[in-house]
Amino acid sequence: MKLLLASRNAKKLGELRRIVAAEGFSVLGLDDVPAFPEAPETEPTFEGNALAKARDAFAATGLPSVADDSGISIDALNGMPGVLSARWSGAHGNDQANLELVLGQLRDVPDERRGAAFVCAAAFAGPGGETVVRGEWRGRIIREPRGENGFGYDPIFVPEGYEVTSAELSAEEKDKLSHRGRALRLLLPHLRELAQ
Repeated sequence: MKLLLASRNAKKLGELRRIVAAEGFSVLGLDDVPAFPEAPETEPTFEGNALAKARDAFAATGLPSVADDSGISIDALNGMPGVLSARWSGAHGNDQANLELVLGQLRDVPDERRGAAFVCAAAFAGPGGETVVRGEWRGRIIREPRGENGFGYDPIFVPEGYEVTSAELSAEEKDKLSHRGRALRLLLPHLRELAQ
């Protein structure tokens, strides 16, 4: 069965595909289907943005669709960047500028107050209805980026119980631990029902 993952982000799409494709779905991304008008992410919550993207994709293509909205919530910044994570520095998807801005904002924050969580809401929209789930991954923000794997804030996020950053984990390790992996595993029972 074909399943559309409503994303153009190659790294995010790869991560999503590794988790969902194991269920026997033929996984497509937005670049694999005819273009359609995509609504901007204007909802105040991860859940709202994810569901809007999944609904848009299903309505435009007729394919069962999964979408996610994810970001980082930093305790010392009162939960920000949150849904603004990808455009925290003002330009959407500028990972380096986003990292530098966050590190600058946390410069004087002591290590014991640098707690954070990666958050992912994953939504499904299809012929069987809609559902949204949420996964969180707690950790802390370090002072200098480390690691070449991953994307976004991965190089400055050290998961609880680890001394390496998310960007220093292998793809397989990250899939098992990450907020996106957690959310998608919660979504899998709904996808399995679709496949029956």
